[in-house]
Amino acid sequence: MPSPLVSVVVSTYNHHKYIVDCLESILMQETAFSFEVILGEDESSDGTREICKRYAEKYPDRIKLFLRSRKNVIYINGSPTGRYNFLENLKACKGKYIALCEGDDYWTDPLKLQKQVGFMEGNPEYNICFHEVQIYNQQINTLEEDTITRNISDITDCVDLARGNYIHTPSVIFRNTFDIPDWFVQSPLGDWTIYMLAAKDRKIYKMQDIMAVYRQHNDSIWSKKSKEHRIANTLKSFCLVNENLSFPKETSTALKEKIKFYKKQLLSLSK
Repeated sequence: MPSPLVSVVVSTYNHHKYIVDCLESILMQETAFSFEVILGEDESSDGTREICKRYAEKYPDRIKLFLRSRKNVIYINGSPTGRYNFLENLKACKGKYIALCEGDDYWTDPLKLQKQVGFMEGNPEYNICFHEVQIYNQQINTLEEDTITRNISDITDCVDLARGNYIHTPSVIFRNTFDIPDWFVQSPLGDWTIYMLAAKDRKIYKMQDIMAVYRQHNDSIWSKKSKEHRIANTLKSFCLVNENLSFPKETSTALKEKIKFYKKQLLSLSK
């Protein structure tokens, strides 16, 4: 197998209802380059591991399966997370670019990777490329427009990202050119923190194409948490990034303004 240009990271845990859709959507990609699938299975109890094994056996030239153990689970604020699995997956990536797709999401365009890599190869001033997605509302079994993230322009940077995340995980591809700091394991918002690390001082590009589906369902650990818990964890991530990374003044100011905003929200909820 040629050296992969892209590493597709799939982190999965108890996704037996979704993982087949995820893997099939990645395997259907039509590319002029080689890509690998870094599949990290976090010792699920619902049969997900067995499905992953079958796919790895069927596609040994494409899928690299890593069987994690729950004894290595990293707890953040007392709650178990998939952070260890995700970190180890990132370490295993050999590609020039990293694409993400959680085990409960899936891609819908067979040319997704080709389009994004084509853009990144021709535009070195960009470190991240993402695109529009549809939201799958599990409660009513319907595909909807994205109403979760805010509307932003096609070209953004760290200043915009410092005001809050607008990138859905299954839509993103970024350059594999950054180191993961030790404090990353403490950040509740793993995706947004990775984007801040990856973006650095370069630009972010949004494609208008809808090429993936983000599932919104009751099985999500994050959605089960209270509003106060979600705000507190978001605040912690923003503080960690602000304290540990050096940014130009405009980005730093945006981070500090957002930190003040979340602190006010927490204060109002505690009254």
